[in-house]
Amino acid sequence: MSSDLKPLKWYKSLSTRKGRLSAGAFLIEGERAVGQVIASSPGEIKEILVSGDIPSLYRGFTVRSLTESQFKAVATTRTPQGIAAVVKSPPDIYSDKLPHDIGDKILLLEDIQDPGNVGTLVRTAAAFGYSGVITTEKSADPLSPKCVQSTAGSVLSLWIRRSSGYMKLIRQLQDIGYVVIATDLEGTENPLILSNQKKLVLALGNEASGLSEELLEISDHRIRIPTIRKKAESLNVATCGAIFMYLSSM
Repeated sequence: MSSDLKPLKWYKSLSTRKGRLSAGAFLIEGERAVGQVIASSPGEIKEILVSGDIPSLYRGFTVRSLTESQFKAVATTRTPQGIAAVVKSPPDIYSDKLPHDIGDKILLLEDIQDPGNVGTLVRTAAAFGYSGVITTEKSADPLSPKCVQSTAGSVLSLWIRRSSGYMKLIRQLQDIGYVVIATDLEGTENPLILSNQKKLVLALGNEASGLSEELLEISDHRIRIPTIRKKAESLNVATCGAIFMYLSSM
């Protein structure tokens, strides 16, 4: 059990950017999501909150028992499962410095504002072996409750950078041999070129306006998914991202 009992409002504050920055932590809710973090990054868990019986899986961690009403006061989900974890925020997530171990495949999210889309794309990137995700400051915060919920606990499975200096990061990656492939409704190249890239940055743009002209201009390739536009003008960005990431893993 935890001997350093924090007020419930401290846990609630983790739903805000200010609270997360102050605490250096964020909240993950749900048995499945918490289980994923235990499996992938157990050392990043600071505390587990439980309403009800404490499963044996959590007994190696600092655990705090809450009543059902206390848990509901802390939770951000509509139907809380009675399980949540306070997790350390990833280092340098809000910086414009690339990690030492960059990896081979990077996902870029430019001004994607829906937290569900951002979370789903982070989860998909982790599933298809991407090493990192770069997002703009106008994108939804990957550590916000809805984003974290959509990642299903995969948010710690890769490195993340949320920065206004994302263009600088992209140019740095190009300088060391990464190929930037932009997704564009007017793209003309075959998306199968994704499977031939050893070092890749896959760029996805805003739900309404797509990628910026600046990013399109510096990209090495522009691709699109052929669709029947008379029936559907475009696909959801998370759906597009899943298709493209699957192709890049072939």
